[in-house]
Amino acid sequence: MDREISKEVQQKEQRKQILKIVLGVGVAVLVIGGIITVMQTSLNRKELVLSKVDVGLIEVSVSASGKVIPAFEEIINSPIHSRIVEIYKKGGDSVDVGTPILKLDLQSTETEYNKLLDEEQMQRLQLEQLRVSTQGKLSEMEMKLKVSRMTLNRKEVELRNERYLDSLGAGTADKVLQVELDYNVSQLQLVEEEQKFENEKALAEAGLKVKELELSIFRKGLAETKRILEDAQIRSPRKAILTYVNNEIGAQVTQGTRVAIVSDLTHFKIEGEIADTYGDRIGAGSRAVVRIGSDKLDGVVSDVTPLSKNGVISFTVQLEEDNHRRLRSGLKTDVYVMNAIKEDVMRIVNGSYYIGKGEYELFVVNGDQLIKRKVQLGDSNFEYVEVIRGLEPGDEVVVSDMSGYKEKNKLKIRE
Repeated sequence: MDREISKEVQQKEQRKQILKIVLGVGVAVLVIGGIITVMQTSLNRKELVLSKVDVGLIEVSVSASGKVIPAFEEIINSPIHSRIVEIYKKGGDSVDVGTPILKLDLQSTETEYNKLLDEEQMQRLQLEQLRVSTQGKLSEMEMKLKVSRMTLNRKEVELRNERYLDSLGAGTADKVLQVELDYNVSQLQLVEEEQKFENEKALAEAGLKVKELELSIFRKGLAETKRILEDAQIRSPRKAILTYVNNEIGAQVTQGTRVAIVSDLTHFKIEGEIADTYGDRIGAGSRAVVRIGSDKLDGVVSDVTPLSKNGVISFTVQLEEDNHRRLRSGLKTDVYVMNAIKEDVMRIVNGSYYIGKGEYELFVVNGDQLIKRKVQLGDSNFEYVEVIRGLEPGDEVVVSDMSGYKEKNKLKIRE
């Protein structure tokens, strides 16, 4: 006959069972935690981007944002106040030199131009009339001068004859004085007529020049009106792509209103922007590197906007290879402008970890481990970052994104 187990024994057995379960769960938790810990702090070397510290040259640069824009872009404005009556091309069409883009209402302008043509012809005829009239008047005065000279010559002969007769006693002194006085008067009259002729001639030449100048000024105005009329026949000024056209038929356009834009989409340049605090580091002629993905394009800063707008300075980069396959209008780029050279400095490869001069915590390879180390970094360019202290030549540094391990001081490397 079985004996009944006491409550003390039953409780003791229950405590043993509970203890075994607790110990089992604890061991399981420790094992799982250990596995997770090992997995979290162990990295595959192939997944890391490493850079070996070396000594070399750094062309110090400042980084800026950039945008690809057409190397050439021309805005076509309406030269007159008019309205659009026809559209010949649409945005995106290729146009050649002289290709009609749209038509403006030119009736009033053409009427004004024809009126000016008639007025130009009238002024030209008036100039010719003045020239003929002046020439006739001068010819008449010149003929009178010839008559006066002949009369003076005749009186000179008479005076010689009277003086000769007087010397022979056949003439009288009174007669000689009378002829001599008549000769002197005629001589003075000839001088006066010659002076009048020269004055009239100079006055006529000046009058003709004034009239010719008036006609010349008028013709310049006529030529400007003709140019405006030709420009009002909106045509492409060169071979390009029509990137904008006002296609609202009947729309009123005032003088100077933009009606079309043509762009050269086979060649490009970069429009850059940088904070004005770095404005003193950028100047025309500075070498620049433009990064589009993994491609790097060399260029030169061609001009810098002298004034800051909203804390930003704009500049333009002319590219050596301005027709590169990756260039597209409106594409965003990174721009690096070189402004100094540092030789014989420790350096590591540039990457997303670098945001400017200062102290960083980087992981350095130490055997099969990564050890976090405080490193002082300095200037940079698009390829390298200057190491001031904390590393030595030959050290291998992780330059890939390690933000997920910022709480760790040591990591294990798996091959």
